[in-house]
Amino acid sequence: MRLTLSDMINQVAEVLGHAFSTPQLLEEALTHRSATPRRAEGYERLEFLGDRVLGLVVTDMLLAAFPDEQEGALARRLAALVCQETLADVARELGLAPHIRLSRSEADSGGRENDAILSDVCEAVIAAIYCDGGLDTVRPFIERHWAGRLAAAIAPPQDAKTALQEWAQGRGLPLPDYSIVDRKGPDHAPEFTVSVSVKGKPATEGTGSSKRAAEQMAASRLMATVTE
Repeated sequence: MRLTLSDMINQVAEVLGHAFSTPQLLEEALTHRSATPRRAEGYERLEFLGDRVLGLVVTDMLLAAFPDEQEGALARRLAALVCQETLADVARELGLAPHIRLSRSEADSGGRENDAILSDVCEAVIAAIYCDGGLDTVRPFIERHWAGRLAAAIAPPQDAKTALQEWAQGRGLPLPDYSIVDRKGPDHAPEFTVSVSVKGKPATEGTGSSKRAAEQMAASRLMATVTE
């Protein structure tokens, strides 16, 4: 038996651990713009808010957990904890994918497995909880799903681009050179292919749903070759 929209919203709310007084907020958070009559509608405004709410709470958690760390180390931790990949992982853990409202064409093209869409929905859901219950309600939700991730990183993470740049500088080489090789897909779910090269080393490529993600993958692959 197919769930009604109301049943689906109630099911997701139960997973989130929050009884919405305004369930329309959760409905909006789960609605991709491709599934709305007007493409300006959907979860994007909530996603914008959720990004800020998540950043605030995770920053507060980091300051409490690492009282002796400097701003640079805290910033690297924060970037890793609120990045697209982390948000998409949380969305998968919550089982949000089947409940995202997409157009048929978007669903058929793999939208429910798209990290960009999953991460956006995760942020929108955070905003929906915040708008419905306030900061004291959304904070425990974020802590529940981010505390383990925060504690797992003993040392501040170093992103691949920074590691590659430091490797090149340490050997007196020019800075790594990045270039976009390809861009495909619709504007709301693009896929970038980026190449990176360092003098004297074969170039490597990486793909991602953003230019930054593709650069990180390319840098990571090049680092793997130069440190073998």
